[in-house]
Formats: sequence, C-alpha cells, structure tokens
Amino acid sequence: MKRLGTSLGTYVLSSPLIAAAGTVGSIVEFADVIDFSLYGAATTKSVAPEPWPGREPPRIAPGEMGMLNSIGIQNTGIDVWAESMATELAGIPTKVWGSVVAHDIEGFGEVARRMADVGVSAIEVNLSCPNLDGTPFALDPLLSRDVVRCVRDAVSLPIGAKLSSDAEPITAVASAVQGAGADWVVVANTVMAARIDPVTRRPVLSGLIGGYSGAPIRPITLRSVLQVARDLPDLPIVGCGGVSQAGHVVEYLLAGAAAVAIGSAHFKTPRVARKITRDLERYIRRHELSGVAELIGAYEPW
Repeated sequence: MKRLGTSLGTYVLSSPLIAAAGTVGSIVEFADVIDFSLYGAATTKSVAPEPWPGREPPRIAPGEMGMLNSIGIQNTGIDVWAESMATELAGIPTKVWGSVVAHDIEGFGEVARRMADVGVSAIEVNLSCPNLDGTPFALDPLLSRDVVRCVRDAVSLPIGAKLSSDAEPITAVASAVQGAGADWVVVANTVMAARIDPVTRRPVLSGLIGGYSGAPIRPITLRSVLQVARDLPDLPIVGCGGVSQAGHVVEYLLAGAAAVAIGSAHFKTPRVARKITRDLERYIRRHELSGVAELIGAYEPW
C-alpha cells in the first residue's frame, strides 16, 4: 500500500481513494460491508445546522447510463449527528471527513465547529447546496469565498471545498476558495440535469431538476480537473465523478488530481475499492512506477 500513498498539500493519505459524501451514509452503518482501510479517507453524508426532511418522492431515477437524484440533502441536523457519532468515529479504519451544508454562510461555520469537536480529520464544504435565494453557492465565486472563509475562521482542521462543474468558469470559484483558506478542492459534484417521462408526461423527479452522477459525467469533471490544475497548479485536487475502475482513477491522476473520490459506484458494488486497489497496484508494477504520485498531472500532450 505504500506505493498508493499520496497527499493533498501537507495532508498525507495512505491511498488516493476517497469515499465520496452521500454514497456511504454516515460511514458507520457501512463499516461491516466496506473495508474502509482501503481508502485514504471517507466522507460523511452532508450535515446541516438543523434537520432537513429532503424532497418528496420520486427523488431518485435512472438516467440512461447514470443516475438522477434530488434527495434534498436529507439529514438529521448537527445535534443528532454529533450525539450519535461522538463515540463511533474512532472505530473507522481511515480518516473521516465531515461534509457540511447550510442555507446561510454562518450555518456552515456552526456545523464545521461541531464536527471538529466530535473528531473528524477534515472538513468538506459542500458548496453545491442552495443558499436562501435558491442558487447553489458553488456557482458564485464570492459566496463560495465567504462560506469557506467562515469555515476557516471556525476550525483549524484542513478544509476541502466541493465545487460544481456547472460553474463557469470553475477556476474562478476554485481561486476564490483557495484564497479564503481551502486546503484543497473536490472537483466536482453531480451536474444539474432532468428527464421527463414521455408516457406520464411527468418529470422523473419531484423537484424537476436534480443531480446527474455516474459514468457519463466523467469527461465533464475531467475537463474541470484539467482546467483547475492548469490555472491553479498549487491547489491540490480531489477528482470526483464517474469512477468505478482503476483506469478511471489513473485518468484523474494524469489530469492533475492527487486523490480520487468514488461515489455512485458504491450503490452497485459496495466493495468496489477492493478491485480498484488491486488493479492500481498491478498498474504501478506493470509501468514500473515508484507510486501513484508519479502519475499526478503526467498526461502526455499532443
């Protein structure tokens, strides 16, 4: 496993694999199914200052090769989360990142502070949730900056900001959060999408527009990783989107990511990291590399 080691700046990871937020629950309930020791870190489902009920069904639907969801970030709120997780995190055999959401800037800082008290290793700021005006923070560089700055003032832990490929340009948001104190960025989240059933004539999601995830978004998020790595070479990146095999991990690393998150693949194959890890090790041996760090940003231009 030593050759799989990587880092996000000074933050060291035993593996480039990250379990993405929202795909392994609170982590604890998946601990008997998933071997989290294969991951460099695992991210909790996003938590808000108060309970969020989420959207009415239907809120999950197939989207050709991918998946549409409009869960509405349903969660118990930080009070219940902190009480239930206080004694549980120590048993997880990897670093745990706490994902924070809120509808206002101060709420992000409040949740981050409480999560830090419980003992998470880092904070992931989920900027893709909507603010009080209904617009995702991740689409606005100034709002994203203010959120990350608030979290930075609230905690001394490392901070990762989860961005959106829907932002144009994404590099403006990445630069803003870096200046506000983010130690790395996660590129990216689901992309906004929709479908309508031609038989019922109803949208497949109650919220009309949801997030699209899975294999089809990988080229989109790879483009975003390439852009951020090119324009902000000193900003560490976690690539995220459509990862289900070792080749996808290598692709993100070559594009400039230092770590790679696995998300929707967990729904189909909860133990997907086992095969990816084995195949990554084979790739390293076959190409006579000292480790995955040699792959970061090492694509060959035409």
